[in-house]
Amino acid sequence: MKVAAIVGSIRKESFNLKLAYYIQNRYKHLFQLDVLNIRDLPFYDQDTESAPPQPVIDFKGKVAAADAVLWVTPEYNSTIPGVMANAIDWLSRVDRVMIGKPSWIVGSSMGLLGSVKAQGHLRDILFASGISSPLLPGNEVYIGLVHEKFNEMGVLTDEATIKHLDLVAENFVKWMKEISLLQQFQSQK
Repeated sequence: MKVAAIVGSIRKESFNLKLAYYIQNRYKHLFQLDVLNIRDLPFYDQDTESAPPQPVIDFKGKVAAADAVLWVTPEYNSTIPGVMANAIDWLSRVDRVMIGKPSWIVGSSMGLLGSVKAQGHLRDILFASGISSPLLPGNEVYIGLVHEKFNEMGVLTDEATIKHLDLVAENFVKWMKEISLLQQFQSQK
């Protein structure tokens, strides 16, 4: 199974980026995770949406080729970061590669709530008509005080968080199998 990860922070030492790479490494036996670069995406521009620049074409192609999307979001001003909103704008226009593509969300922040508001807004966005992405239900991952849960080498070390991620990753794989079976059943009708 191929999963595209979209990380809402472009900072080189981003905890959310470290989290995405941790998930990529720890669960490589369950799925192939491609952490996408959104740093090079230009601002969404309706004037160029039908003939977008190459970074947009590449980005949308990778999302289209994935079986699912993992959204890894920090929380900026009680919502998702602008770079993530910009990526979503590109994905929701013209060929709309997210329509029906399953998603799951994780996120972290240095605050206690671990991006809970941002994830709530992201859920609303993913249900919108331009995206219409089914979302892994009941498996929230809010990693608060994230700066205390990674070591100096950038490795997640908090056992409770790791245990919860293990459970959510397994639930995600089971859910994707259920979706696949449902799609097979519907195609046989």
